[in-house]
Amino acid sequence: MISAASDPGFERIDEQRLRSGWGVKWGAVDPDVLPAWVADMDFGIAPPIRSALNQTLSDEDFGYPFWPDGDPVVRAFERRMQSLDWNPLPNRTRVYSDLIQVLQVMIEHATEPGDGIALHVPNYPPFLATIQRSGRRIIPIPARSEPEGWRFDEPDLEGRLEAGGCRMLLLVNPHNPTGRVFRRAELDEYARIAERLDLIVVSDEIHSDLVYAPHRHVPFASLSDDAAARTITTTSATKAFNLAGLRCAVAHIGSAEVAERLHQEPLDYFGQPSILSRVATCAAWNNSADWLAGLRRRLAANRDIVAEWVAESRHSVSWNRPEGTYLAWLDFTGTPIGDDPASALLEQARVLLSAGAEFSEHTHLGTASYARLNFATSEDVLRRLLARIDGVLDEAAGDARR
Repeated sequence: MISAASDPGFERIDEQRLRSGWGVKWGAVDPDVLPAWVADMDFGIAPPIRSALNQTLSDEDFGYPFWPDGDPVVRAFERRMQSLDWNPLPNRTRVYSDLIQVLQVMIEHATEPGDGIALHVPNYPPFLATIQRSGRRIIPIPARSEPEGWRFDEPDLEGRLEAGGCRMLLLVNPHNPTGRVFRRAELDEYARIAERLDLIVVSDEIHSDLVYAPHRHVPFASLSDDAAARTITTTSATKAFNLAGLRCAVAHIGSAEVAERLHQEPLDYFGQPSILSRVATCAAWNNSADWLAGLRRRLAANRDIVAEWVAESRHSVSWNRPEGTYLAWLDFTGTPIGDDPASALLEQARVLLSAGAEFSEHTHLGTASYARLNFATSEDVLRRLLARIDGVLDEAAGDARR
């Protein structure tokens, strides 16, 4: 049995606080349900973030903002990207509320109705829904499970994208839900295809702070001058620092044409995140490295716990160990609940996972036998929910034998 020591702040969670608060993960479920679905963590926030927010409250500094040296979120983002060997272009970064807003804005300003948008499937359900609702066509790049991990390559991908009228590539790296961290060689191939087909690339890098060694995140815009000139890089501190409800994201607009189209829109069209969201984001990116290191240790230990559970499973549950994120993409195909594992586990185990079918909606691909498990919780809660899943599988296997 794995029992990894971790930082005290990540050893326990306050279930009562989580259930009584505003958060959807725990608040939207019945009291007997253990939730491991939406991608929020069960931990609190880093002490520097708390201190910065408290100081702003103490100062009562809530007037219209003025930053003589430029938006501090933009400066924090640029410094963070420079640490990854990429220098963002000056005056090309905008602050938004979240990445779904960023994608919607970029779809409207970089493509036309009927255009194809390619993305890896399975994928984050709101992205699939956004593309569908906007009147664009989803061109899925299917995942393939191999012994060495998830793969997304396929013969003549360039030809298929060209024939499908593709105008945009949406790259989620690290990938949600599989946890795949794309290698530089893979990214170079996508950059070559993007240049050949003149695609806009929207690179969602929101999980880039949650990559496990020996893997390393490579910003897509850092690959080449051409990649930088066609890439919208979007990210946020919300995943790694547990700030989703504060609503703050950034987008760096590498494409001069898209940047000009955005510049022509009224400023108020895009909205503005609040002072508190900016304060929290800056404190996260600038001052919370020690907390992030502790979080990574806890998540790595939890990933090992899930890996041990899968390896010891009597019921043919399978996965590929995620290389980034805190999400486990579990395959229940070989189990008696493989038709719809998330529904069966909620009904019989009172464990809520994200339903696999949602991650391939509006495509011809099928992922109903999968479920996504969020393991960003305490060791105790993680072991309890895995034990509940085992109970359901044991019972279902017994019923199948009778």
